[in-house]
This record gives sequence, C-alpha cells and structure tokens, in this order.
Amino acid sequence: MQPQTFVFFGIVGSGKGTQVRLLGNSLKNRDEKEVIYAETGEGFRTLIESRNYAGELLKEKMDKGELVDDFFANSIVANILSSKISKDKHLILDGYPRTVAQSRTFETMMEFYKRSDVKIIYVEVGKEEAMRRNLLRGRHDDTKEGIAKRFNEYINNVIPSMDYFKDKAGYTIYTINGEQSREAVHEDIIKALKF
Repeated sequence: MQPQTFVFFGIVGSGKGTQVRLLGNSLKNRDEKEVIYAETGEGFRTLIESRNYAGELLKEKMDKGELVDDFFANSIVANILSSKISKDKHLILDGYPRTVAQSRTFETMMEFYKRSDVKIIYVEVGKEEAMRRNLLRGRHDDTKEGIAKRFNEYINNVIPSMDYFKDKAGYTIYTINGEQSREAVHEDIIKALKF
C-alpha cells in the first residue's frame, strides 16, 4: 500500500480523536508502515505548558474559545512534517486546517511533500448531539454557552476550510455519520476508504 494521507474534521465531541487512533492502528496492522500524527492540539498544549509569553497569549485566546491564529497552526504542522515525514510513512492530520487560509497553506505543504490523493474524513455530528456529549465530558469550559460558541466558530470557519477542497484534484471528502457507536463509525470509515 502506498503511504496515505488523511485529514480529519469533526466538531469537539464528534469522537474524531478516537477515530484518528483507530484508523492509525488499522493502517499499522495492514502494512506495518509508520503513521505520523500531526495534531495541532498537542502542539498548543505543549506551548501552553511551557508557560512562556507565547504560551500565555495562546492560553488567553483558547480560554475565550477563539480559533488560534493561522501562523501558529501552520508553524506547528510545518514543524511536525519537517521533522517526521518521509515518503514511506502514512500521515494523519487532526485539528488542522481550521480556516481557509490554513487550507491554502496545507495544500502548498502537500505539493511540497509530493502527497496527492488526500483523503478528508468528516465525522459529522449535529449541534444537539455535540452539546450532549460535551456536557457529559464535564470539562470546565464545557458550558452550554461555551459549546454553542465553539459550534458556531466551527460552522463559520472550519467547515469552509474543509469545503475549500471540494472538487479539487487530489482531494476526496468522505462524510461519516458520527452519531453512532465508535465501532460503527470506524467501520463506516474503513468501508468508505475501501480498505
């Protein structure tokens, strides 16, 4: 199997992170190629934990439920790719791109790394279900208002960043029903990808 590139989209609470891991494990079991995960969330957390000035400013933004600036997200992903990617490794992106500007930069990155046939997996969950799941998690920022703000942010910025790739050569979008069990979601992803 040729090294594959996957990009996951899904609102907080869609179970996207779980599906990223399940797909990564499936890939490893199939051909034993290494899987590189490019997750902006992890990069942001590391920066915040460093407690430097950039981390403080980033935390301020994230606490307000605002999207992180494009240059930050781009630099984190560019850094992961430049240090880890090779032509024989699978690549899974999670949490990036999240704006149309980031999508343009991502497209340039994929051209540079000679990655064509990018598979975009959209784990779709409605507002009510996302709200229910997020409230169950009980995180301090998971209030109804906070979740509603994140959902609107998602619809206004993140969905357009995914739609940027519609009808683009070398990109295919797979919409998966995220409102079912994690096993069923994973099965649907595998079926859609024809693994």
